[in-house]
Amino acid sequence: MSRDEIDARIRELERRIADLKARWPKHSVPPSMALELEELEDELEELKRLQVRSTSCEQA
Repeated sequence: MSRDEIDARIRELERRIADLKARWPKHSVPPSMALELEELEDELEELKRLQVRSTSCEQA
């Protein structure tokens, strides 16, 4: 995955997380929403690690 693809995917995930949180009910969160948020946040975290690693390799 290229640096530009990683950056684009990070932006997409951040947008999707913000959208999901905007729809988040105050009470009785459906399990599917909680699972979706967890999956999106996990993928975002992994891509941010890749982004840092990619930046470190470019500087070396």
